[in-house]
Amino acid sequence: MLRALEAQKLTTSRRDPSDGRVRRVTLTAKGKREWVVLDRRSTDLAASLLAPLGASQRECLLAAMAEVERCLRASAVTIEVADPFSEEAVACIQAYFQELHERFDEGFTPELTVSAHPEELVPPLGYFLLAHLDGAAVGCAALKIKARGVGEIKRMWVASSARGLGIAQRLVESLEALAVAAGIDVLQLDTHRRLTEARRLYERNGYAEIAPYNTNPYAHHWFEKRGLQRPG
Repeated sequence: MLRALEAQKLTTSRRDPSDGRVRRVTLTAKGKREWVVLDRRSTDLAASLLAPLGASQRECLLAAMAEVERCLRASAVTIEVADPFSEEAVACIQAYFQELHERFDEGFTPELTVSAHPEELVPPLGYFLLAHLDGAAVGCAALKIKARGVGEIKRMWVASSARGLGIAQRLVESLEALAVAAGIDVLQLDTHRRLTEARRLYERNGYAEIAPYNTNPYAHHWFEKRGLQRPG
């Protein structure tokens, strides 16, 4: 395809000076003119498809297209176990701390809360997950193994730019799968009263509110899910 475009003098290519394995392709002046024509035809086609529709139908079509785009974007998200000491992990945790500081009326000081240091989040003591989209880390979550058969969810965060793609749900499911593999039957967590979306996430995943199990000064709600080791 590239050779055909070059033969029509629509594009030109050259080797990348910093990497001989890469070729840079750019439009020629003729190619730019052709691009304008194709862009106009594309716009005209879109307009012709929308013209017969009423206002409510157009809104319905655009909403459906946006939903398809959202689902395709969500399908590009990957979630993997990562090194909690890595630059990406540290950046995500710092972004998480900063968001808590901004959302909590009392601010947030990491040293005052229950610990989940990187050394506590490496096997067999725990696990750290990173979610990636378009090559960038956009979310994280951690599993801290506290005692025989008991684990705790920590560091659950999704970047504002990637919210609405179901990443938090997938992080919870991934943590639970890791917990099952590690022999954990009970998962616990605590959360702040301002994090209402987090409470909804855990409630719809079967976490029940329980009495406080720690003295975290930033916690107002404590949750627990039992029976992870039961088949099904």
